[in-house]
Amino acid sequence: MTIQIFNTLKREKEPFIPLEEGKVKMYVCGPTVYNYIHIGNARPVIVYDTVRKYLQYRGYEVTYVSNFTDVDDKIIKAANELGEEVSELTERFIDAYFADVEALGCNRADSHPRVTDHMDQIIEFIKVLEEKDYAYESHGDVYYRTRKFVGYGKLSHQSVDDLKVGARIETGVKKEDALDFALWKAAKPGEIYWESPWGKGRPGWHIECSVMAREILGDTIDIHAGGQDLTFPHHENEIAQSEARTGKTFARYWMHNGYINIDNEKMSKSLGNFVLVNDIRQQIDPQVLRLFMLSVHYRNPINYSKELVEQAEAGLDRIRTAYDNLVHRLSTTANLGDHDDIWLQKIADVKVQFETAMDDDFNTANGIAAIFELSKLANTYLLEKQTSEIVLKQFILVMDDLNAVLGLTFAKEKEVLDEEIDALIEERNQARKDRNFARADEIRDQLKELNIILEDTAQGIRWKRG
Repeated sequence: MTIQIFNTLKREKEPFIPLEEGKVKMYVCGPTVYNYIHIGNARPVIVYDTVRKYLQYRGYEVTYVSNFTDVDDKIIKAANELGEEVSELTERFIDAYFADVEALGCNRADSHPRVTDHMDQIIEFIKVLEEKDYAYESHGDVYYRTRKFVGYGKLSHQSVDDLKVGARIETGVKKEDALDFALWKAAKPGEIYWESPWGKGRPGWHIECSVMAREILGDTIDIHAGGQDLTFPHHENEIAQSEARTGKTFARYWMHNGYINIDNEKMSKSLGNFVLVNDIRQQIDPQVLRLFMLSVHYRNPINYSKELVEQAEAGLDRIRTAYDNLVHRLSTTANLGDHDDIWLQKIADVKVQFETAMDDDFNTANGIAAIFELSKLANTYLLEKQTSEIVLKQFILVMDDLNAVLGLTFAKEKEVLDEEIDALIEERNQARKDRNFARADEIRDQLKELNIILEDTAQGIRWKRG
């Protein structure tokens, strides 16, 4: 089955056919690095990391680019308030970004371009737009002539006349038209700046992604993605700039993820419900946050609440427990019987169920349902008196593959216990054999103080950290 992607440009699902067979060029708008990312920022990172992983699972070679905006008004303001250089502030929060998203199971992009490393290319890009009469200089600023681009509004499905309603020219800004947007901004006193043909200044926000995407991926890319809030004006303006510059389609498929609410209210600093990933991952397993984010289709809004996160935590525990029980049974050589083709077929059927869900516009909610079904099947299989090494290995292989697509790993609690804990567990096992249950319980409590919880299961004694 061909992957279907809901293309914002067409407002319908379309078969995904990349420009070059077997290869995908994908650009995702990255963060403006002046603070820790919040969970609203985390959603697109998790969503499109999962899209990338699934494309790779399906055999595509994916070139994945996600930028850093490392100079803009918010960054300059934050640096001034903290008494830091802009570069010092952005470097610190780029490091913080990587720490957060890697904890969430996201891989780094193949390229993380920074605006400040592309000033020459940005200036050259604007000069070409100026030569083509799509841009004009005014008092050190450079603006894009929005009305000149015939297709303006095609992504957000708005007409230029509709957009003009409510638009205004801000005091002191010398634009030809209220809809024109800045490509280059003249530097204010004391601001960081770069020399340009129009004087000292820095780029407008929208031009950055157009330039960096083209520099790394070429004139036309397969997938451009980001949050729903970027559809207009950011992505609309990117199309206008890029297609005016090259005369070619900028991106063939546009993907946008929905918003996040906190306890059914819009997340905002003013409401005091602003949740930073750096804070939340100190309180819960980051893998729980990832599973929660993927439990709703990426185009739908998602509501963050304690109850829903707890549900995700319970769900992750169910998957992990089934997986760990499979691994534990496989390590036990006794009672291994002949493999059963019926069970192998059941596993294959669930794999098809997962792939069908993901082929349908990356429906991770249904993909997770398939993994729950696989976990349930595994638990049922483990109740059999005799199990097959072949079937156990197939369960584990498929669970590894499907969970890897969703970025779920089972690396937790795999550290080797230190000698003291090893000795205590062995002593407890012997105490139970000797029917010295008082000592066995005493050791259980002692291990609990060390944050080690023992579980007596049908597969033997298991442990986990509390």
